[in-house]
Amino acid sequence: MENRDQEFRESRLSIRGEVAVFTHANPGQRNALTQGLRLDYAEMIERVRSDDAVKALVLTGSGGSFCAGADIRAMRDRFTGVTPERDAGDAARSRILQLQDWLERLRGVEKPVIAAVDGPAFGAGFSIALAADFIVASQTATFSMVFNRLGVLPDMGAIHILPRLIGLAKARDLLMTARPIGAEEAVALGLVYEVCGPDALLDTALDLAGRFAQAPQPAIGLTKRLLNRSFEVDYGTFVDLEGCAQSACATSADHRDAVMRFLDREPARYDWDRLASKRAALSGKEST
Repeated sequence: MENRDQEFRESRLSIRGEVAVFTHANPGQRNALTQGLRLDYAEMIERVRSDDAVKALVLTGSGGSFCAGADIRAMRDRFTGVTPERDAGDAARSRILQLQDWLERLRGVEKPVIAAVDGPAFGAGFSIALAADFIVASQTATFSMVFNRLGVLPDMGAIHILPRLIGLAKARDLLMTARPIGAEEAVALGLVYEVCGPDALLDTALDLAGRFAQAPQPAIGLTKRLLNRSFEVDYGTFVDLEGCAQSACATSADHRDAVMRFLDREPARYDWDRLASKRAALSGKEST
């Protein structure tokens, strides 16, 4: 059988059935977003997007950290290096644009993306988690828009995304105070989908991802694509986009199968609650 796992510079990708798991693997730096990890993300995203067998993607960390933010050592070196940047402002802008290139592609992956957060998700780590469709957090997870502490503004789309998720006033609090919040407060704000113990984090994320295995992939992907545009276009334009997307879904094999199953009184392939119960029952049998 072909080995579909892959080791990157500071991360690894493993394929577990129909779920891809991308793990930040530099715990010595608390999985900081170094240049190496940025390059890893760019390569991983293309790999996952092109693999039709992968139905969902899980992002996670190692060593008790999701991602503690930017690489502070690299920031220091830009100020104190032997050859400091000659045009620091333009170089900073270029770095952000390069980063946004793969981050936007991550947000646009037409498959469910789940961030499994343990320990700190600070700064860039918080922004990466926000790019996921669902965040599952351990009880020890901590989130902080730490940017202002370092004298810079929140980037990686955080100022754009966060108000759309939790409202302007609550986003203003997190973005301007840079205060850390725990998993329970993140749940109350609507950021986190589920909280569990640290030892159960990956299994919980895999279970959530696995429930999408029977989902109609074109419909899920297009739903996500339209959701990402829903705050940016007027209603008339959105209806046009919806019509085009629905025409693709209405002629799909998934739609035909679902209709015939309904008429034949057969269970739907994609039934969230039934799939959850089934997976819970299987998990119970495996643990006995």
